[in-house]
Amino acid sequence: MIMSAKSVEINPASGTETLIPLNKLKKSPNNARKTPHSEVAIEGYAASIAAKGILQNLVVEPELDGEGTATGFYLVTIGEGRRLAQLLRVKRKEIKKTEPIRCIIDTANDPHEISLDENVTRENMHPADQFEAFKKLADERGFGAEEIAARFGVTAHVVRQRLRLGAVSPKLMQVYREGELALEQLMAFAISDDQARQEAVYERLSYERDATTIRRLLTETHVAATDRRSRFVGLEAYIEAGGTILRDLFTEDRGGYLEDVALLDLLVTARLGREADALRAAEGWKWTEPHLDFPHAHGMRRAYPHPVELSAEDQAALQVVQTEFDRLTEQHQTAEELPDEVDARFGELENQIEQFEAKRQAYDPGDVARGGAFVILNHDGTIRVERGFIRPEDEKFPAEAGQEGDAVAADDEGGGDDQATRHGEGEEEENEEEGEEQKLSDTLIRDLTAHRTLGLRLNLSEQPDVAIVTVTHALAAQIFYVGANAHVVGIQPVKTDLTAHAVGIEDTPAGKAWSDRHANWAGQMPRDVAKLWEFVVELDHDSHMALFAHCTALTVNAVKLPLDLRPRALAAASRLAEAVALDMTGYWRPTVQSYFGRVTKAGILQAVREGVGEEAAERISGMKKVEMAAAAEQLLAATDWLPPLLRTAKTGDKVGLPDGAQGHDFCSQAAE
Repeated sequence: MIMSAKSVEINPASGTETLIPLNKLKKSPNNARKTPHSEVAIEGYAASIAAKGILQNLVVEPELDGEGTATGFYLVTIGEGRRLAQLLRVKRKEIKKTEPIRCIIDTANDPHEISLDENVTRENMHPADQFEAFKKLADERGFGAEEIAARFGVTAHVVRQRLRLGAVSPKLMQVYREGELALEQLMAFAISDDQARQEAVYERLSYERDATTIRRLLTETHVAATDRRSRFVGLEAYIEAGGTILRDLFTEDRGGYLEDVALLDLLVTARLGREADALRAAEGWKWTEPHLDFPHAHGMRRAYPHPVELSAEDQAALQVVQTEFDRLTEQHQTAEELPDEVDARFGELENQIEQFEAKRQAYDPGDVARGGAFVILNHDGTIRVERGFIRPEDEKFPAEAGQEGDAVAADDEGGGDDQATRHGEGEEEENEEEGEEQKLSDTLIRDLTAHRTLGLRLNLSEQPDVAIVTVTHALAAQIFYVGANAHVVGIQPVKTDLTAHAVGIEDTPAGKAWSDRHANWAGQMPRDVAKLWEFVVELDHDSHMALFAHCTALTVNAVKLPLDLRPRALAAASRLAEAVALDMTGYWRPTVQSYFGRVTKAGILQAVREGVGEEAAERISGMKKVEMAAAAEQLLAATDWLPPLLRTAKTGDKVGLPDGAQGHDFCSQAAE
């Protein structure tokens, strides 16, 4: 029976099912639900009703005026959400405001009680049943995520999440039903659609059963989209080549995981090879080699560029560019914002100046003709080129070169390698003393030179300035030359390869600063080690001390290893840090990659407490590990927080420095 405006004045008996116009239904003041329905819930009701109609009748009672007379309207005791959904559909002009709504008249029960009963006496569907039911709609009825979303008033992304969860192994789904797996863990398993692999990972879990561990185990054979190889090749190129990407629908996966690692490596190798070929063609090196990582054990000598004068043509061109740059600078020095064309011109001029300045450093043509370069993939996905390496078989030995004792700068990272070419061990220059020595026995020569050595020790011990020269010469001869064997004091620099302990350290600003400083000194070294003594002696005091400091610094080793048996050395490292006023905030920043992603959640929260405060730590305490690490990085970005291992004890003065040394920065810069 459809009730018109006139017929509603006649009150039907309780329990009667009837159709009532939508505009005759009102919200009941006796409804137990006082908190309004959310917009999302109403949208869901509206979508469901549009697709399937109202599946459950509304329960209503007649509205009475103060005298107990029916007003012609009905109060909705059960089904207010459905009424609001239909009103939303009226607003969207999907139905008319007089749309008949199937209702049950109930005047026998207390309206407040049955409203409460409706909202309390029921059990929600288990999430596992919901996930599988959504998947059944997709599998059996062929509905896509968008269509299912439209029929249930949710987003397509939510549907995809439920479909992915519905595809989890039935064995794991049952474990979830039984309460042995949390939803967060089930979501982690859903990153892969390989049910056999899901079950295998589940069997591998021990006490570490958190979602992060599950995701890590399921993706351990894949490559993250944030990996340097992925960034270098690019996701589009990888997909075009036939690669597939595994996406995590439940966390911010930052691009997903590349599944075809072999294809990715092939693309990386091919592109690095093309870059290496282009470099060889452009710069004329004898060889170029592409490498994923720097081959530290290459066993080659390294040549560095040396200062050269610009040609007259380049000098004139540089002067023209510099003059225009200075003129523009003077014209616009008071401008708050540069016009676009002026800003663009500044950029062009700066690039030209940089190109001319780069020509002031050049490799020896002979080194280029027999040397080569490594084309390496940086840890940030960019290309890094290391030039000037000369293979042992390509060396120009003294006999070929027509000179003796020639030793050239060795690579900072490979100069101490046992495979390095021993250069500079040729015959010593003949002098007048050699003729005399040939007349003496070996025993007498040893005797006399022992006395001479003792005399040198006594005199050197009384002349600290000469001692500094001698030590500097010994360190430089071994650091910058391969096998020269030209040092007279028995001091050997022991260098620790930091790249073996901290991945990507050479790509950090501090690593690049050290590399540039070393290259600067290497470029100043005389090509013949026999001339090194004069070079060191002729340096001014500040430059001499800077070279001494650089060579000494290269041997510093404060790396703490597991079961380290050097407690006194590490204690000395702390004293050294105090002496040089080490402030690691200038060299290291806490990020997800450098710290927060590698400590526990408790460690993250402790860092935030120390660096920001208890309130900030409390705000992120409920986050998942990945989100918490990212939040901590943002919170601490503007602070100077450091982990305890990187902190330097605060002291009033620099510890262990001689009087008058405080405040001098003569060791900070290499000589120009």
